[in-house]
Amino acid sequence: MTSVVVVGSVNLDAVTVCERFPAPGETVAGRSVSFGQGGKGANAARAAARAGARTVFVGAVGDDAAAETVLAPLAAASVDLSLVARTRGSTGFANVTVDASGENHIVVVPGANDAVTVDDGARRAIADADVLLLQLEIPQPVVLEAARAAREAGTVVLLNPSPVAPLPDELVDLVDAVIVNRAEARALADILGRVPRVVTTLGPDGARATGPEGECTSPGLPVQVVDTTGAGDAFTGALAANWHLPPSERLLRANAAGALTATAPGASAAPSVQQVEAFLATRAAQPPHAL
Repeated sequence: MTSVVVVGSVNLDAVTVCERFPAPGETVAGRSVSFGQGGKGANAARAAARAGARTVFVGAVGDDAAAETVLAPLAAASVDLSLVARTRGSTGFANVTVDASGENHIVVVPGANDAVTVDDGARRAIADADVLLLQLEIPQPVVLEAARAAREAGTVVLLNPSPVAPLPDELVDLVDAVIVNRAEARALADILGRVPRVVTTLGPDGARATGPEGECTSPGLPVQVVDTTGAGDAFTGALAANWHLPPSERLLRANAAGALTATAPGASAAPSVQQVEAFLATRAAQPPHAL
């Protein structure tokens, strides 16, 4: 079993579903509203745990009622929360609007996520893990500090550089693999050639991975899309959890996890190992093929 440490964000998501997004200055009627756990780091941690990895989450929540709301789904997925800090102020918050096609608009207020640190406990956890998974919804110096700790310990460093931001050369040099979507790949084209492995999600067209082992692809897995929120994070978490597998197999399982997440509302809808296996069996998905 792969062991994964995720250093990242956790938010309270307020998800509003509507027929279409409003134009500037326009008001539209919504279908529903719900509240639950989100945040790219927490989403990926929950996905990794659901995919079978021993998972530790390093993050921060506020001293408000939202803290328990966002931590409960992680605890239910058996994510180790012993390194989550409690700070004064508000837990991170995200306002998510989803239209009838499943596309989303998201506005994030960082809150306690700006207080995430890599302390001695986090460094020990990173050193003991097989994989460190990072995103950019926490301060970049913290991301860099975590990556340094992983490199010193020989822990694999995976980075989902989202939201896209300029990356310092040192961070690029510490990363073993980046996970990007098409837009992120275009924005970061100048640095991707410096990273040993690049995994690109292609939406309905599946995913592609390149690295020393060569290039492989995973085909699109058609599903009935309900909400794409968190699908990319589920892909990333499942990829980390399956990092011990050959590149083609971990890519297929990550692809399936992302697809299944889009079939349910909310950012924390990542599937279990059993659900992924049943889905792949039902779909009779062809294995990724080397190019």
